[in-house]
Amino acid sequence: MTQFTDAIALLKADHRAVESLFEKFEAARSPAQRKSLAHQICVELKIHTAIEEEIFYPSFRGKIEDDTLDEAYVEHDGAKILINDIEAASPEDSFFAAKLKVLSEEIKHHVHEEEMPSEGMFAQCRKADIDLVELRDRMLARKTELLAMSKSDGLPVAKPTAVNLVTA
Repeated sequence: MTQFTDAIALLKADHRAVESLFEKFEAARSPAQRKSLAHQICVELKIHTAIEEEIFYPSFRGKIEDDTLDEAYVEHDGAKILINDIEAASPEDSFFAAKLKVLSEEIKHHVHEEEMPSEGMFAQCRKADIDLVELRDRMLARKTELLAMSKSDGLPVAKPTAVNLVTA
């Protein structure tokens, strides 16, 4: 499980895996294929956001720009709302494909913000005095736990953390 050199390499590998799943979804034609790929995308994103929010982001609070971290949490919240909608829907439902497309665009933006050279989140994190290998190990352990949960009981509904949702 140490094929990733550090925590940032692990997160980047997750980014590439989800990008590939979005491409497969775009090419898929059968409802069963689209449903399966949508589910895989949602599971991957739920696990990825969990390890970022539980381990990665808190490790850098006060060590990189607060605005960068705050924005990432809010971007995750937008994705979680779409993930919950997608998981509750079927490929035949109105807006199913549109929600996947918007989720894909939101994730592309989020990945760009994290991976941007010099001023992106990951560039800032590399300059901080944090052991990225130890962080990787904690993140991999949690990811393994969440993957097992996804295969047995399933993952819980994705809950927004930073957005105060107003209900009327």
